[in-house]
Amino acid sequence: MNVHITYKLSKTSDVEQAIQQQVEKLRKRLHVFKPDMVSLHGTVEEGNKRGFIVSLNLRLPTGQIAARSSTETLAPAIKSSFDDLIEQVTKHKDHLRNHHKWPRNKRMERGRYQSQVPFEKTLAAVQTPTISEDDITGFVNVNLQKLERFVSNELRFRISSGQPNLERIATEEVIDEVIANALDDRKERPEKVALEPWLYRLARRAMDRLANQSRPEAPSISVNLLVPREKDDGHDEVIQEYDQPDEMLTNENLIADGRTATPEDIASNDEVVAMVDAALLHTRHEDREAFILNTMEGFTVQEIGAITERPEQEVRESIRRAREHLRKVIPVPDNMKNKSTVRSESA
Repeated sequence: MNVHITYKLSKTSDVEQAIQQQVEKLRKRLHVFKPDMVSLHGTVEEGNKRGFIVSLNLRLPTGQIAARSSTETLAPAIKSSFDDLIEQVTKHKDHLRNHHKWPRNKRMERGRYQSQVPFEKTLAAVQTPTISEDDITGFVNVNLQKLERFVSNELRFRISSGQPNLERIATEEVIDEVIANALDDRKERPEKVALEPWLYRLARRAMDRLANQSRPEAPSISVNLLVPREKDDGHDEVIQEYDQPDEMLTNENLIADGRTATPEDIASNDEVVAMVDAALLHTRHEDREAFILNTMEGFTVQEIGAITERPEQEVRESIRRAREHLRKVIPVPDNMKNKSTVRSESA
């Protein structure tokens, strides 16, 4: 945003700092517009009789907004003019969001009316980058084990709770469908910041679809149809001449990888997950799922709402009910209590 303030009085550091604070406050309300298409012109001057006058003129790609304030002291005049300008900007943005839904002429026939383009899709708006194939590939390469763990635990709980047609579904089958749907160019993708919740939502949908899909019995294969192994002609010996296993212990083998979990950590985590699954077996599926996503997977309430396609208030209530149920059934470790509390409060 281009800012130009004219001072028709003696400029002090306090006045300049007050103007700069209000400009930064206004700038946060204008992030949807391209910065090079926004300009703010202001004038700070003394009144004819007494007091001070602050005039502001904000030029946007969609219009022009002006504000003016006059008070006996300078600081309230600055604050009042900027508050008036911010209020007008908020109303202007709301008008832009809904303007394309209504015809300019209400007497226009409904059949002849053509909806206008939303402001978010115009050249004046800042276009938020969406998820690309490289983003999906990079995330899966790094977090594949985490996604597999979530799908495996979710399948196990759904089977324990009595959901049919899931015994034959493998974790790899769900993961394959998630990646295939994510890489499908024909389907709409969200913004980059919502990549992980979006993949988890696709995993839930994949499990629901595979559960509802009719799975015919696999045909039996006769042993007589097996292809006999060809006679060894010594070709393997030629291959082994160039494929010698490395039996030497290098220094790299002695360095612990802090990025991976130890067998003790994996066993402890699996034990906790199994204990929580057993305790939440007789609770609502929505409560258990929200609690696991919050405490085990580390998602916020907003992200869980995007994954499960539920309102945030319902997600908070599900987490609260599941936590209360666990406190009555099993002694929850202190670290899990603190973690779930922090996640809920921060969200």
